[in-house]
Amino acid sequence: MSEFKRISPEQALALRAEGAVVVDIRDPQAFAAGHIAGATHLDNHSVADFIRSADLDAPTLVVCYHGNSSQSAAAYLVGQGFSNVYSIDGGFELWRNTYPAETAQGSAE
Repeated sequence: MSEFKRISPEQALALRAEGAVVVDIRDPQAFAAGHIAGATHLDNHSVADFIRSADLDAPTLVVCYHGNSSQSAAAYLVGQGFSNVYSIDGGFELWRNTYPAETAQGSAE
């Protein structure tokens, strides 16, 4: 079984440009206030549907607040059969500071 990888926001930006899926595991209010453009909000209620409809081989980027919780979520996705999972170091906070133009607002994308 593969393991998830930790990557920098710079690496994540490049993978996203190549079509990687971005999932955000922060609470709904934080997601609505700002998230990586194109990200899908993932929580306990939506994860099963996400896994059922996902391409398990597509690069999947997991983001949380600071890059800690996303590691557990990334490991969970690997355990569910995803083969190409990344946790973004520094989380959304570092992303927002590094790439403010690459963020969006709203509750669903």
